[in-house]
Amino acid sequence: MTKNPYDIIRNILVTEKSAVLKEANQYAFKVAPKASKLEVADAIETIYGVKVKSVNILNCKGKPKRSGRSPIPGKRPDWKKAVISLAEGSIDLA
Repeated sequence: MTKNPYDIIRNILVTEKSAVLKEANQYAFKVAPKASKLEVADAIETIYGVKVKSVNILNCKGKPKRSGRSPIPGKRPDWKKAVISLAEGSIDLA
């Protein structure tokens, strides 16, 4: 079953750390929790038309949070991050 590339790639992460990675021709994306490295690489190549060299995936835990004055702690959802190294070309962020 082939998945839609836009279901795999949620959004691009624009942070200070990802700005440093951009100099090394690497980009960070928030991806679907069940996405594999091969699915992420294929989705990036389809959406942006670039050649992917490697994919590193990190599972990020959600932070504990409170809601108002309630003593009952809540939690932000867990999510998955993918750091993509490109072989050639670059991704247009505009």
